[in-house]
Amino acid sequence: MRILLVEDDARVAGAMASALSRRGYDVERAATAAAALAAAPCDLVLLDLTLPDGDGVEVCRTLRQRNAQLGIIAVTARGEERDRIVGLRMGADDYVVKPFSMAELEARIVAVLRRTNSGLPRPETIEVGPVWIDAAARLVTVHGRAVALTRKEFDILLSLARQAGAVVPHERIVLDVWPTTGAARHTVEVHVGSLRTKIGDPDLVQTVRGVGYRLRTE
Repeated sequence: MRILLVEDDARVAGAMASALSRRGYDVERAATAAAALAAAPCDLVLLDLTLPDGDGVEVCRTLRQRNAQLGIIAVTARGEERDRIVGLRMGADDYVVKPFSMAELEARIVAVLRRTNSGLPRPETIEVGPVWIDAAARLVTVHGRAVALTRKEFDILLSLARQAGAVVPHERIVLDVWPTTGAARHTVEVHVGSLRTKIGDPDLVQTVRGVGYRLRTE
């Protein structure tokens, strides 16, 4: 898999590129917005939103307009909720706030690449550990037992299942489940609490405090 790393800090970029290369990724670095937009095609972009010659959000918007299937992860020090929302709405698949661990970043890379893999359509059925989902029929079983969920509960579970093992930010869930109206964090928490009760295994949906939720894969 080929990754375009858009980062103007040479020290940070060097460390990230080295770590990603050791994990088997082919990494190209771009230090500016112009270089990012002129780079060769890739499978995924790790995009700093603060660049010396332009706004990374606009770079994200342009890349998304060019390729709807391209994986884009914003990697930035902008940690405010409004910044996350803007980045996701401009086309980023995920949002990682500095500082972060390479283990977390790789988990997010794997999740995004799985979802955007070569433009293939998402599977109609998803199996994650004891959870089985038929996305088209909107059916769920857990440990072989059918579970009746509301529309929002199902959509939250589907959002988590499509990125199984990775932390899904609150903002990503809101965009997946409430794309036009939005929702307060408390609303998401209430629906997740109800989802946990219904699936009968509360540890399946794990809370990552201050970030979002993760669907356990084992």
